[in-house]
Amino acid sequence: MTANSRCSAAEPPGLETQRREIESLLRECELCAGDSWYVVEHRWFDQWKEFVETGDQNSSSFPGQIDNTELFEDLDSYHVKERLVENEDFVLVPAEAWHKLLVWYGMVVGQPPLERKVVDLPSTLKVEVYPVEIFLCLHSNMDNVITAQFSRADNIQSIQRAMCQAFSVPPGSECRLWMKSSDSSCERLRNLHVSVLDACLSSGMTVIMETRNADGTWPSSRPQIMRNSVEEQDSYRGQSGVCGLTNLGNTCFMNSALQCLSNTPPLTEYFLQSSYLEELNFTNPLGMKGEIAEAYADVIKQMWSGRHYSVVPRVFKTKVGHFASQFLGYQQHDSQELLSFLLDGLHEDLNRVKNKEYIELRDAEGRPDQEVAEEAWRNHRRRNDSVIVDTFHGLFKSTLVCPECHKVSVTFDPFCYLSVPLPVSKERVMEVFYVSLDPYAKPVQHRVVVPKAGKVSDLCSALSEMTSVPPSQMVVADVFNHHFFKIYNSDESLSCILDRDDIFVYELSVQEEQQEEQVLLALYLRERSHYRDYGSGSSSYGTSLFGHPLLLGVPRSSCSQEALYDLFLQRLARYVRRPDPSEELEEEEEDDDEEELYKTQTNGISDDEQQEEAERVEPSQAQLSEDAPANSQSDATANVDPLPELNHTQPSQDHKEATNGSGSQTELLNSAEANAANCTSDESLCGNPSSTADATSESPADQTPQPGQTAEEEREEDKQEEACSPSPLTIEQSTKRRACPKRRKSLFTIQAVNSNGTTERGMGEGGSAVSFSSQPYVAIDWDPDMKKRFYNENEAEKYDKHASMEVPQQQTTVQLQECIELFTTVETLEEENPWYCPVCKKHQLATKKLDLWSLPEVLIIHLKRFSYTKFTREKLDSIVDFPLRDLDFSGCLLRKKVSNGEPRSCYDLIAVSNHYGGLRDGHYTSYAKNKDNGQWYYFDDSKVTYAREPQIVTNAAYVLFYHRQDKIRKPTLPPPNTSPASSTPQPANETITSCKDDSAELGASSYVTMETD
Repeated sequence: MTANSRCSAAEPPGLETQRREIESLLRECELCAGDSWYVVEHRWFDQWKEFVETGDQNSSSFPGQIDNTELFEDLDSYHVKERLVENEDFVLVPAEAWHKLLVWYGMVVGQPPLERKVVDLPSTLKVEVYPVEIFLCLHSNMDNVITAQFSRADNIQSIQRAMCQAFSVPPGSECRLWMKSSDSSCERLRNLHVSVLDACLSSGMTVIMETRNADGTWPSSRPQIMRNSVEEQDSYRGQSGVCGLTNLGNTCFMNSALQCLSNTPPLTEYFLQSSYLEELNFTNPLGMKGEIAEAYADVIKQMWSGRHYSVVPRVFKTKVGHFASQFLGYQQHDSQELLSFLLDGLHEDLNRVKNKEYIELRDAEGRPDQEVAEEAWRNHRRRNDSVIVDTFHGLFKSTLVCPECHKVSVTFDPFCYLSVPLPVSKERVMEVFYVSLDPYAKPVQHRVVVPKAGKVSDLCSALSEMTSVPPSQMVVADVFNHHFFKIYNSDESLSCILDRDDIFVYELSVQEEQQEEQVLLALYLRERSHYRDYGSGSSSYGTSLFGHPLLLGVPRSSCSQEALYDLFLQRLARYVRRPDPSEELEEEEEDDDEEELYKTQTNGISDDEQQEEAERVEPSQAQLSEDAPANSQSDATANVDPLPELNHTQPSQDHKEATNGSGSQTELLNSAEANAANCTSDESLCGNPSSTADATSESPADQTPQPGQTAEEEREEDKQEEACSPSPLTIEQSTKRRACPKRRKSLFTIQAVNSNGTTERGMGEGGSAVSFSSQPYVAIDWDPDMKKRFYNENEAEKYDKHASMEVPQQQTTVQLQECIELFTTVETLEEENPWYCPVCKKHQLATKKLDLWSLPEVLIIHLKRFSYTKFTREKLDSIVDFPLRDLDFSGCLLRKKVSNGEPRSCYDLIAVSNHYGGLRDGHYTSYAKNKDNGQWYYFDDSKVTYAREPQIVTNAAYVLFYHRQDKIRKPTLPPPNTSPASSTPQPANETITSCKDDSAELGASSYVTMETD
């Protein structure tokens, strides 16, 4: 009997029996992962239910053979339609119910049964109606691609069997599979027993199979679409180990750690000799099933084959991210943290102890140190025995003393690396710009020394000693992109000011006791654009910030338009020229129209500037010029050294406004509002009769539409003014103009803005003064022509340097021995990490002291450059002077008695991991000494250059690798001739290997993204 014919061997049971059996199965069967269910067309199933409910074998509602025609897109491929809905288009029946229906009714000839598996998805079991559709091909013929469907519950081995059958692979052939998700991503499917779901296979992916050659090699070390080297030339033969690592996107931390480990002789020889294959531990619950060890071995073998300029460690990166989620993605990480994980992972994958026994640790209890140390090391080796322990593990003594009962606890603990602290300075150097109250004095750049844990008032006090200005007359502000990012209070901590921030300190005028209250006014400079911003939906003129903002102390009574105009002119006198009486600055008729349009604008920052502000990048080192010639304005930018561009990283606008409190802002009202209101449209040239030669500006309040005026009327007036402005003046108009008092055009207008320099409307409350409910901000808006004539941009950018800037900063240098002594210094435990005293029966802040007892063959020293406290976070850039040879630990070891024949603890440097940059970003490189030829190399991702020994000790050194002298093997090859063409030594930065053509190698769309160094 076949599945496609109705069974004739046995008559089906009665209709009532059929109904009862099927309904019972549907009701009682539960979903179980891996079980099979079948898809039945809903119309056929409904007709069957109607048929069995009638109880008449000869009923006209007989459903006939099972027919799923309506579920297929076509009857050639039998591809199931998309977006079918359960209980509307189909029903799901368990396998037992399906087989009963198939026996009773048969199935339409040619139709395949729609068997579907139950899959265990996160937090739910579900019948997958739509299985995974995968493309299959052979590595030897990737043009011949077939399509197959697999359940997510199927294992990879079922895919391999299906491929062997489909491509007629000879039985017994050894195969391996690769999973390809895109042109630049390919990964080996190592574990054939994992499910399709766990292997992350999804529809549209390709599985590639290759079979091993007769000589035991693989046709390719990977499929052609996964390029593991930047240069694939069979003729290339380079020095083993001198091979770069491609940056996959912020993976320089991984490349630096791998290069250091790659140049650790005992570990590299262990993998090159394939000794790891016999020691892979697949059952260790603390390990990674041998996958980390295999992935690391692949990288090492490729790097030391001498056939690659650079290797792409993509598979290794994927494995690391799989077992350590903190390294998933392409964020920046710490090379020492990766190194710690990798050494621990390799140890557990290669642990020779298959079943770890439980060992109860004992305290010293007065026993001799030698006895306790030997016992601790034996216990450690009973549970941990691998090449990592043999090479990197040492032992130190830990002594804890209870401050209350003076109980002394002594233990000996193993270590894989030493994390030694650096001496931390309690002071920091800050560079600030001091802006004097003297309008003709240039800003002066000072370098001041302040306490690290100090406040802004300490900065003012330090600056006061240099300027003789009282700290009470100083205000400190962070300037970014021509506006104030933050104005600091005197009691704020200096830790919130970064070294790259551009800090300005402004001198304020002295306030007498009887004098009225002064208001701190923030002043911005903006330039109006030549063209209207028609694209924004309004006819307004855009503005953009320029220059450097100012902070002024202004008496409340001096906040009228006229007083502020004169005050601003006086404050900007160094680079803003007052017009001569002979110069014509009369208002033109068109200006009123422009003013009206300008008043309606709501955005004071141009689109380009907003985008620049949103992308806020590192500050360049100059925007103010230092003593540039003052005779050039148009070429100012070419001849001056500018002040910092003020482009440090900026948070969101909401955060910034919350910081600066720019909710309700300044309201500026013109005292001459009534005069302006009485001027008719034909008398637009008539201004305030009281205007002086110094020129007062028209108030924004005058320019806003009257309450009874509609937007249509306002636009109509604008159109009329626009239509009239270009035409020549008639005799009548000319007479009227002469009869009307002339108004001198002001150099700039004054506008109330928020902290970002964006204009805010509707802030006037009447009166002639400025109302302050929070920190006030105003902007003076320049017409481009007026700015060009009267604003000396070259002069505005100049600044002077204080003598403190000329004093060279002394780079702090510490000896490595000092760091090791700090490591062994007595310290008190922190409150977050107390010690439980067995005598006092409570947690105590005990004193702790670490001493070195025994050292490993390869000693890793981690310099703790990143300092984190409750109040500060910083990177220490001190130079640590570490020896390249003969680092002697004899005086540091607590164990003075050594056995006969035991070597001295003297070490030579073999590798250094470097970190350049700060806390938020940076770049990792490495120096390493090749074990075969003894030459030092500098590894910077895929680029490798020769290095000289004097280059190695820098303030970027982060992790040091030392090899004990008695274990160092002499180089087997002579040092490379760095200048084959002549006897002159070649520069140390000569490139040996580098990416020749990343785009061609990595595909049309490169997946490599380098981080900012």
